[in-house]
Amino acid sequence: MIDIFPGSGPADKVHFAMTREGQLLELLVPLRRGEGPLHGQVERALRDAIRSGRLAADMPLPSTRALAQSLEVSRGVVFEAYSQLTAEGYLVARQGAATRVTSRAAPTGPRARADRTLQNLTGTHDLMPGRPDLSAFPRDLWLAAMRRALRRVPDAALGYPDPRGAAELRDALGAYLARARAVMPDPQRTVVTAGVTQGVVLLSRVLREEGHSVLAVEDPGFHLHRWSVARAGLEPLAVRVDEQGLDVAALAATGARAVLVTPAHQMPTGVVLSASRRADLLAWADETDGLVIEDDYDAEYRFDREPIGALQGVDPHRVAYAGSASKSLANALRLGWLVLPERLARPVAWDRLTVDGGGPVLDQLAFADLLARGDIDRHLRRTRRLYRRRREALVGALAEHLPEGRVLGAAAGLHATVCLPGSLDEDRLSAEMRVAGVTCHSLREMRMAPGPPGLVMGYAHLSEPAIERAVAALGAAVRRASAT
Repeated sequence: MIDIFPGSGPADKVHFAMTREGQLLELLVPLRRGEGPLHGQVERALRDAIRSGRLAADMPLPSTRALAQSLEVSRGVVFEAYSQLTAEGYLVARQGAATRVTSRAAPTGPRARADRTLQNLTGTHDLMPGRPDLSAFPRDLWLAAMRRALRRVPDAALGYPDPRGAAELRDALGAYLARARAVMPDPQRTVVTAGVTQGVVLLSRVLREEGHSVLAVEDPGFHLHRWSVARAGLEPLAVRVDEQGLDVAALAATGARAVLVTPAHQMPTGVVLSASRRADLLAWADETDGLVIEDDYDAEYRFDREPIGALQGVDPHRVAYAGSASKSLANALRLGWLVLPERLARPVAWDRLTVDGGGPVLDQLAFADLLARGDIDRHLRRTRRLYRRRREALVGALAEHLPEGRVLGAAAGLHATVCLPGSLDEDRLSAEMRVAGVTCHSLREMRMAPGPPGLVMGYAHLSEPAIERAVAALGAAVRRASAT
């Protein structure tokens, strides 16, 4: 039984009570409206309570609905707080059961790992995904493009920018995406963003304003997308991914009318959305008057065959296309783009205006110059050869040092996911990996529903010898974890 009741006072402090084995426990959750995001306040209160021992191991927490009612906040606020704490390792969520405080003493997950990274940049063996080889960034080409942009830019263009982005970049993107990704572009429906994550947030905010309350997401899926959707005010609904990609029948059963997918190279499983599923997904969008948000994740890098074209090129009225320069050039550029259905172009552009007034114009002009001159195409050809060799080195090292692992998905992208034996204790493995200095994402961090253990490993930023050493250390950590 859980009994929850609000408190009062100028600080809007709230506490809830719950029973565990007949014992009544109370916890103060202070909320100060107007002093930062409410979900962050709930996160901090629960995290501090767990760290201090006020919430003991295996303690059940109220449902998201019950706690939201008690705190007089939206359910999404509590859902996001619970999701973040689950990802960090403080809470454990199981379908059909109460969310509980984890039995582990040390938190794990992306934020805990990020805290350790700030203290000690990376582990000895850094297999974290999501990064290209930053030493391959074409510095001389970028500098030359920036100089040309500065020479050519008129004074008027140095004022407040068009929230859609520089016209030169939208034009260059149109030509490039039509040629390389079979997108049906229109500069008037293109919005330049500070990466795909910002594009997801902008689209989620506009969907919420249109009356949507949920957005379907892949499970397992990119956890940063899931958090971004929740922070924008929508509830992410899990839709399972199998060997053909997103399960469209399961999507239809959710009742959602918008979905976020990574069809070219699913994050994290690496599968490519099959032809039949692509057709089913677009049919679903047409039948439900729905929207498909297509994150063209890692689409530039397919090593075993030519990549398939973007979904947006088949149905530009139902698909919002998102891409970025993060994997092709550098994450720090913060350059992304959306190619939108006509009805969304104006509201998304205006929302971008309210967020940050539009992106840096000079960087956009430099990138447009590189696109127009063909320098990006040449850079991609060079890095494809480099990353193909590194992926082969990773797969070979896994076969030698971790033969019990199974590599998922296509030969593509900048990461590989390895499924591990279901009997492996993931908490013990995390501890052994910390001792070995191996850092990467666990598949558990990417899941909303339970599933077999696995690891998501980046390789593009490592040399072949470094990959060999990292996988050897990982294999030893897995053996130690399996032996206990």
